[in-house]
Amino acid sequence: MATSVIMPRQGQSVESCIITEWKKKVGEEVHVGDTLFSYETDKSTFEEQAKVDGTLLAVFYNADDDVPVLLNVAVIGNPGESFAEFAPNGTAGEPATEKETTVQSEPTVENIQNITSTAARAEGVSPRAKNAAEKLGVDPAAAAPTGPHGRVIERDVLALAKEGRTGSGIGGRMTAADETAEPTKEIKTVAAATAVDALEYDEIKLPNLRRMIAKTMHDSLAEMAQLTHNTSFDATKVLAFREGLKNAPESMDLPKVTINDIILFAVSRVLTKHEGLNAHMIGDKMRYFKHVNLGIAVDTPRGLLVPTLFAAETKTLGQIAAGSKTLAKSAIDGSINPDFLQGGTFTISNLGLYGIESFTPVINPPQVALLGVNNITERIRTIDGQITAYPAMGLSLTYDHRAVDGAPASRFLKDLVTALEHFDLLLIG
Repeated sequence: MATSVIMPRQGQSVESCIITEWKKKVGEEVHVGDTLFSYETDKSTFEEQAKVDGTLLAVFYNADDDVPVLLNVAVIGNPGESFAEFAPNGTAGEPATEKETTVQSEPTVENIQNITSTAARAEGVSPRAKNAAEKLGVDPAAAAPTGPHGRVIERDVLALAKEGRTGSGIGGRMTAADETAEPTKEIKTVAAATAVDALEYDEIKLPNLRRMIAKTMHDSLAEMAQLTHNTSFDATKVLAFREGLKNAPESMDLPKVTINDIILFAVSRVLTKHEGLNAHMIGDKMRYFKHVNLGIAVDTPRGLLVPTLFAAETKTLGQIAAGSKTLAKSAIDGSINPDFLQGGTFTISNLGLYGIESFTPVINPPQVALLGVNNITERIRTIDGQITAYPAMGLSLTYDHRAVDGAPASRFLKDLVTALEHFDLLLIG
């Protein structure tokens, strides 16, 4: 009995997902647990695994297609089994697209494969290959195709030019006329091959997540009046506190706490007294939040993600440490629920690990502020006439001047510095 494969819903806020790659081909045998395809939301990447054994009878959507959740994307069953009843008819009752209609009218593996093969052969030479051939003066028809379904792609044209074949004669072979041609032709061929070496590059399509990051950051800078204040604090007590945790007896079973966890804890407490920074600006309205939902910027293999630690002001330092690590891990391995990638009211981005002394963070809209955390540097000061060195940690606060003025932003930074320089006392509150 044929079984449909649906596009899963990853979080209540997700309405559609983009298929990034099919791991199995139509007609291929699959087993429970095999990865069928990978897909992504605007924030995360996932893989869908087969839940039944059988043969992949049909695929209704291709890579790069944006598919509504809970819609059939493929069918698994026995070879020759009918699957027309599973073919989607578009979204929300709309008529099926031309591609879908073709699949439904001839629901067999052979016909689907034939249609695909015919279309691929008709294309013959990729647009980039044609463009490269024109620039290099070679005949793409003489290139040895290495693309899908025998298609000539750009690298084939580049290889052709490197070999010094200009496509004269039949199939790129030199004719008698070519052999007696003036030396200028050979010089041009060598020049073309040299140019190829200098122009080589790799080009890949931006993944959906990168496109979303680009759009968000561009819109943020284009639409906001962003300004950054920089300051620093004496990190002596913070470092001593963390060192004490590291050296605590194992029998106490204390959680592992990083400097970033300490920053998160301090910010969550100080923000409760500065509601103007714990807010969203939406059009001509301000939305002030009753809880501090901290966005934590995480560097992942797919790009920047900002998972949210909800109601951080209600959590202990140990809970914040555990929660931040769980969020970061799931963001990095791609398993994070998209519901945890929204709802932030204030974001923290820590680049201190990379030795950054000061930077200009870009606000994550509709939030109105973001705190950048920098590295620790040794500074000199005079106390009671004595010159002493101390560890100074930099902080960079970017805020939207449309929503927050400079004085309130500066007061927040001042209070945060005080809290961090007296972190042992902050824990009592």
